[in-house]
Amino acid sequence: MTPDQLYGWWLPARASTYAADLDRQLDVFHVAMGLIFVCWGAFMIYCLIRYRARPGVPAVYSHTGIVKSMIPDGIVLAFELFMIFVIGLPVWAHVMETFPEEKKANVAAVIAQQFAWNIHYPGPDGLFGRRDIKLISSGNPIGLDDADPAAKDDLVSVNQFHVPLGKPTLVYLSSMDVIHSFNVPAFRTKQDATPGMRVRIWFEPIMTGTFEIACAQLCGLGHYRMRGDVIVHTQEEFDAWLAKKQAEKAEL
Repeated sequence: MTPDQLYGWWLPARASTYAADLDRQLDVFHVAMGLIFVCWGAFMIYCLIRYRARPGVPAVYSHTGIVKSMIPDGIVLAFELFMIFVIGLPVWAHVMETFPEEKKANVAAVIAQQFAWNIHYPGPDGLFGRRDIKLISSGNPIGLDDADPAAKDDLVSVNQFHVPLGKPTLVYLSSMDVIHSFNVPAFRTKQDATPGMRVRIWFEPIMTGTFEIACAQLCGLGHYRMRGDVIVHTQEEFDAWLAKKQAEKAEL
């Protein structure tokens, strides 16, 4: 999918399983906010006209009873709480609490740094190799320790996150330096990457293509260029990519 197809006047294409649910929630919220805006605006205009200064009509300085004045505020508050707890939280809970089983998912770690996204794949053994900050270099951006047996089949890519179509991807998100925010607009996926924390997120692509990763948290002078791509393959293409990268690593 090209950028012209992905981005237009409205939200980008819905490229993950939960994107449509989040969009519907957003649509409901926007309609609700629009109704509240119109109602409050109409009420203010009514008050301006009804209680304007007029010849022969004395001004009234007494206050309306507190109970009577709180009724419209209470109605709006109840409506907003309904929107949050009945409309919003169920969708949020589905995204944030319904994680796929690790053994049934494509698993990767995303390690953010100024100003790049490092993608760490655990390899066929399913185990992430040990990382050591003392080993970090331009050729080893996450400090992967090749002396660790679990690291022998691990793969690392920078700003290119390859995932399979139709299979959930479970991501362990962290940061090496400052707070970043992993944002894939087409997936409706966004989560802060905080130093010292390892946060789980997930998504399941529903279409192949290349989708932008943006940092949504101001993280320094190079923030503007901290972008990458999620590249969604068919399962066969993804397996072929993994095999190719494993062969390239074996030749080193």
